Amino acid sequence: MIEIKTRQDMAKVMFNIIEPLKKYYSHTKSWLNLGATSAHYPDTAAWMEGFSRPLWALGAYFSDGSTDEEWEDIYVKGIISGTDRESFEYWEDNVPFDQKLVEMAAISYALLLSGDKILGRMTDEQKDNLFSWLSQIKSDWCHKCNWQFFNILVKVLLKKNAREYDETDMEKSLDFIEKCYLGDGWYGDGDVNAPVDYYVAFAIHFYSLVYATFMKDEDKERCERYIERAMEFGKNFAYWFDENGRAIPYGRSQTYRFAQASFYSACVMAKVEPLPLGVMKGIILRHLEYWLSKPIFDHDGVLTIGYEYPNLTMAESYNAPGSPYWGLKIFACLTRGTDDEFWETEALPLPEMDKIKIFEPAKIMVQRCDSGNAVLFPIGLELGHVHVHMEEKYSKFAYSSKYGFSVMHSPVNFHEAAPDSVLSFEIDGHIFIRRTIKKGNVVDGKLVSEWSPFVGIQVQTEIIPTKNGHIRKHIIESGYDCVAYDSGFAMKVGEDSCKVKCKYGNGEVMVLRVDPNTNVINPKTDIPTVKYSIEKGRNIIETEVCY
Repeated sequence: MIEIKTRQDMAKVMFNIIEPLKKYYSHTKSWLNLGATSAHYPDTAAWMEGFSRPLWALGAYFSDGSTDEEWEDIYVKGIISGTDRESFEYWEDNVPFDQKLVEMAAISYALLLSGDKILGRMTDEQKDNLFSWLSQIKSDWCHKCNWQFFNILVKVLLKKNAREYDETDMEKSLDFIEKCYLGDGWYGDGDVNAPVDYYVAFAIHFYSLVYATFMKDEDKERCERYIERAMEFGKNFAYWFDENGRAIPYGRSQTYRFAQASFYSACVMAKVEPLPLGVMKGIILRHLEYWLSKPIFDHDGVLTIGYEYPNLTMAESYNAPGSPYWGLKIFACLTRGTDDEFWETEALPLPEMDKIKIFEPAKIMVQRCDSGNAVLFPIGLELGHVHVHMEEKYSKFAYSSKYGFSVMHSPVNFHEAAPDSVLSFEIDGHIFIRRTIKKGNVVDGKLVSEWSPFVGIQVQTEIIPTKNGHIRKHIIESGYDCVAYDSGFAMKVGEDSCKVKCKYGNGEVMVLRVDPNTNVINPKTDIPTVKYSIEKGRNIIETEVCY
């Protein structure tokens, strides 16, 4: 485990991560250009994103009065320049769904926490420029998802600084967040068929705890409700981590990496304890240790886009070079001062957990294996294709903290499609997988879904967990003859820890080598597979996967 005994130790880890950024700030510091790859938004917005994201850590560090003159100078100068219309590096006016609206949340968070550390060094005119620029945000300009909290956090900052803000518009965003609540501490990242993923933890709950911290006097009832939900969620969310500190890679935005555990750091910040303080500390430290042991930095020490190694294949269109620094949210625990009990508390292991845990509002089941592997079984994707690789990130049968998941290079032939942990169909040389489900639910300890990979093929699938694996039962109604592959997890080349076997049907067991850089954990992988011949009409097949 990382030798973190004190707040200074944690701060040192944080500064080691952001120190390599210093040479990449622009002349007046308001832009941070970390690479040549691009996102769907303008490059200037990407540079502004790069500038803002270290504030997720620095704001927490400055919160107890800690100082670092060089970093303070960078961010005072950058904010002044970025919000000055006469500056060459002005961040420009915002438009609906602008990426800069996202980054307003990081700025607001840091300014709420740091008090006068930054604002105290600005003139009245410079503060007016800043608050005027932030005031452009409105609920209708934010996507109907966790983005609504960006509007909320900005307006909390405006309120706390006695600035004018549209309270009705803030309530509109708060009402939307309420519509996303599913029960038992779980939210969907949207109000209709939205996925339940890490955005529930490192966005919605994270921001709700920030809100509860700063609005407890003005909005007591809502803040208490947010804390109650965080308490309930925090007991359940621990299932998404294994004993080695690994989280289960699942869903989009995996390039944010150690943001996965930032919910527990936000709990530490807000003094909310869904788990004992030492257990949360253990999750945070083991998670950091895991990530810092991986090749996730480039030769200059800058975080790369990818998961356990640099990998643009798995990235979303909104992943710019500075995007991975969203992971700095994990340093929210730095809000606890030097003498706080958190730093004296012993880091504890995970508590004893059920081998199988069902989260009914989320339609998710999690399995804890004797090997330490944590496996997540989702019911399947109900929302249509919104981001790249949605099918691979949400619609596989199982997701593992040990094996990760794979994304397609192309749908042409098996080795380019790399369809791990899913039933795929080969038709006319193309591979088709489960995309969205028609319906699905958790029934009697098993996940049942109905889906279609291709026009003319209907599938009903049952997933039944076993002690160290699971069984898949498929009823397939096919309009033509074809081939199907029921595959286990993608393993590092040379390993044989995941095995598959045919329990029913005409299956042939094989191990298939797939394209490099398709898996998010291992760059070279083999996929254990059962190959089935599917005939026109009704087919029943059954596969067992052991890991």
